[in-house]
Amino acid sequence: MQFCANKLDKKDFFGKSDPFLVFYRSNEDGTFTICHKTEVIKNTLNPVWQPFTIPVRALCNGDYDRTVKIDVYDWDRDGSHDFIGEFTTSYRELSRGQSQFNVYEVLNPKKKGRKKKYINSGTVTLLSFKVESEYTFVDFIRGGTQLNFTVAIDFTASNGNPAQPTSLHYMSPYQMNAYAMALKAVGEIIQDYDSDKLFPAYGFGAKIPPDGNVSHAFPLNSDCENSNCVGIEGVLEAYYECLRTVQLYGPTNFAPVITQVAESAAGVTDGSQYFVLLMITDGVISDMAQTKEAVVNASSLPMSIIIVGVGPAEFDAMEELDGDEVRVSSQGRVAERDIVQFVPFRDYIDRSGNQVLSMARLAKDVLAEIPEQLLSFMKSRGIEPRPALSHSPTPHIHVHL
Repeated sequence: MQFCANKLDKKDFFGKSDPFLVFYRSNEDGTFTICHKTEVIKNTLNPVWQPFTIPVRALCNGDYDRTVKIDVYDWDRDGSHDFIGEFTTSYRELSRGQSQFNVYEVLNPKKKGRKKKYINSGTVTLLSFKVESEYTFVDFIRGGTQLNFTVAIDFTASNGNPAQPTSLHYMSPYQMNAYAMALKAVGEIIQDYDSDKLFPAYGFGAKIPPDGNVSHAFPLNSDCENSNCVGIEGVLEAYYECLRTVQLYGPTNFAPVITQVAESAAGVTDGSQYFVLLMITDGVISDMAQTKEAVVNASSLPMSIIIVGVGPAEFDAMEELDGDEVRVSSQGRVAERDIVQFVPFRDYIDRSGNQVLSMARLAKDVLAEIPEQLLSFMKSRGIEPRPALSHSPTPHIHVHL
C-alpha cells in the first residue's frame, strides 16, 4: 500500500508538521493493536509516504470488514508526538484501490468539539494497493510437486575399517551405526513426500569390484542402469551389502554426486519436482573448489543438499558450504539461493544413549530449511502451486518432540 496526505494541520511552532501514520487492527474486545507505522516525513503538510507491505492477517486477521484505525501524528524529538487526527477504513475498502472511496478526512474529535467551523485536519489518500499471495510448502505438495530423495554415503578410509568396532561403518548386531541412524531418521520423514518411494542411493570414495577402480558416485545396489532402492529399508540393505563388497579408500570428493543430482534437477525446472540430496560424511572434503562450483551451479535448480557430518572430525568446510551466514561463491559467482543445510550428528546423541529422542530432533533440524528452499526456488521462477489434487491427502508428519 502507499498513502499520501493533503493540507494536514500545522503543529510545529516554527515549521509545518512532521507527519507519520500509525495503523491499528481492531480486536474482538474493542481494543486496538498497532500493526504498522510509516516513516516520518519532515516539515510538510502534504507528505507522500513510502509504499509498505503488511500481511493481511496482521492488518485485519483475515476479516475483510473489520475496522482498521489509522492515526496521523506530528513527530516530536522528545517523543511527545502531537495527535493530528484519525480515520477508519477496512481491508475491503482499501482493496478498491485508488478511487474517490479511498480519500479520507482526518478528524480530531477534540477540535471538532471546540470549533464550530471545524471541517477536518486534512485528508489522507490511498495511492496504490496490491495483494500478493504467499504460498506455502504444503500448497506445492498438495498441488502435486514431488520430492525426489537421493542418498550419498561416504566410503572413504578415514571412516575406519568396517570390521572394527571403532569404525563409523561398524555393523554391530546390537545397534545401528551413525550412518544408518542418520539415513533412517531423515529418510523416514522425507519418504512420506516421495510418492514412488524409489530412492537413488550412491556411495563415494571407495574402490569398487570387480576391477577395484575408485568411484565417487557408485550405485549402492551395484546396478549401474538403475540406482533406485525401494524405501529407506531398501537403501539400508544396499548400504550394508555394499560395506561387504567395496574397499574403503579416498579422497572425499563431493562434487561428482552433487553434479549428478543437479543434472536430473536441470531436466525438470517447471516446479513439478524438487530434488533433495542427503550426503552423510565423516568430514574433510578433498575437492572444496569443485564442490563450491557444483553448489553454485545447483543453486539455480530445484534442488537442496543436506549434509550430515558423522564422527568426531572438524567440520569447518561444511559450515562454509551451509550458506546461512555467507552465501557460497565460486570464481566470483555467488550462489543464487542458500541450498545447503549442514548438521553435525554428534549434537544429537543423547547422553543416556536414548537414540529415539535424538533421531526425531535430528530429522526436524535437518529438514527445517527444505520448505523455505523449495519456496525460494518457486518464487524465483514465478511458479505457483497447481490446484490441490483432491485425491492426494497431505502426508502427516509424526515427529514426537
